Amino acid sequence: MPESLPNGNSDRVKYMVLGCGSIGYNVVEELVRDTEHVVVVDHDEKRVEDLRDQNYEAITKDITDPALFEGLPVPEVVFVLSSDKNANLEAVRKVKDIYPSAYVIARAIDRLSLSLLEQAGADIALYPQEVFAKTAVHHIRRLHSSRLARKLYHFLSECEGVLGIVLHTNPDPDAISSAMALCALGKEASGGKLECKILYDGKIGHQENRAFVTLLDIQLQKITLETCEEMLGECNYLALVDSSSPGSNNFLSPDRNVDIIIDHHKMPDDEVRSVHFVDIRPGVGATASIMTQYLQELDISVDQKVATALLYGIRADTRDFSRNITPQDLNYAAFLLPLTDSELLDKITSPSMSIETVDALGDAIKNRKVQNGYLFTNVGYIKNRDVVPQAADLLIQLEGINTSVAYGIGDDYITISARNKDIRMHVGNVMKEAFEGVGEAGGHATMAAARIPLNSFSLVKNKEELLSLIIDPLLKRFADIVGLGKEEQNEV
Repeated sequence: MPESLPNGNSDRVKYMVLGCGSIGYNVVEELVRDTEHVVVVDHDEKRVEDLRDQNYEAITKDITDPALFEGLPVPEVVFVLSSDKNANLEAVRKVKDIYPSAYVIARAIDRLSLSLLEQAGADIALYPQEVFAKTAVHHIRRLHSSRLARKLYHFLSECEGVLGIVLHTNPDPDAISSAMALCALGKEASGGKLECKILYDGKIGHQENRAFVTLLDIQLQKITLETCEEMLGECNYLALVDSSSPGSNNFLSPDRNVDIIIDHHKMPDDEVRSVHFVDIRPGVGATASIMTQYLQELDISVDQKVATALLYGIRADTRDFSRNITPQDLNYAAFLLPLTDSELLDKITSPSMSIETVDALGDAIKNRKVQNGYLFTNVGYIKNRDVVPQAADLLIQLEGINTSVAYGIGDDYITISARNKDIRMHVGNVMKEAFEGVGEAGGHATMAAARIPLNSFSLVKNKEELLSLIIDPLLKRFADIVGLGKEEQNEV
């Protein structure tokens, strides 16, 4: 007769562990920190005896025994942890059949077992090797990011003079807030010996971005072709934030040496030379997340203005946590939230929209053309380039649209913006391939952009005719890459 506990089947127990090898034993040790109500079941009599000697409630039974639960208490949570694949599967079925309300955590012996255990009713199926791999990678990433934070702090602590923080052309809140955070970090590390200047070219056109800069009273210095060398000459050090290399969507020449690069976009194939500190993390949703991690890791006090800017930077670049978001981005946003000015955030996200923007979005809607789930729209001549990504964001929401591509022409550039919901396609790679050799292009799987300089065409007065002349062969490249073929685009 198998052994049984003296109490009957009407008694209850919080945890039951079926199979107590090395994994089971470690689970039991963790469980007893929470409660003494743990019952262990294993077929090995010697193992059960050892457990009893350690004052654990243990019983000798085979977990494949049809009468497994006779005489045992009713469990709230069952861990099925033997090293036998078939025994674990049978035990899960038995638990869910007899105690359907009990939670079941089961050990998978291989990857195939994961789906089999879940189909059998396991609430959680774990493959120990996979758990170890993910944990190991998580820890090494945390260790690496911690070391990077300390390395940056050490470099800045030895700096004295002026740090020029260069933003990408037409900077967005992610870039601007990251620069603000780097300023705060530089002043803290240097003991006030380092002055920061935030430099940008282009325009801050999006109505929310303008409200962001105005309401937070962010001090930016606009740089032009005429003032570039003079302003850069005043800087003892240069940093790039939210931009991965000199000359890549910023006013710096490609051969310009910089001291710091921090970005969440993929670095170009050409290695950047003479950089003291580089932190490129393409998997992170926003550069503001990286900067928040530095401040958190180094235990630097974050004032309300910087915290508000960083949170908005993360929100804006992830489109309110709906694209390119990672658990780390959410963690950093949660860290910032209690430090921010919520009323100011509301004002930034509810600005008035200019007549020009409304008209441009109207043109984008009117000019839309669709082919097999791909939407293309001509925004026409634009003074504010930010209406192009706004149009792409708006039109990707239409029913049946998987990818939206909006384009418009300004005085010096053609701007193209793409949004994508098709998980089979990385739109950043497609844009890069489609516009390689004619301009700058790239981005993420779900959002990307391209900028094509007009060069000798910049003085042409009829910009819309020029756009029609240039854009058709470029869009054909895009269509060929994604396999659209030669079907006619039909207006919806």
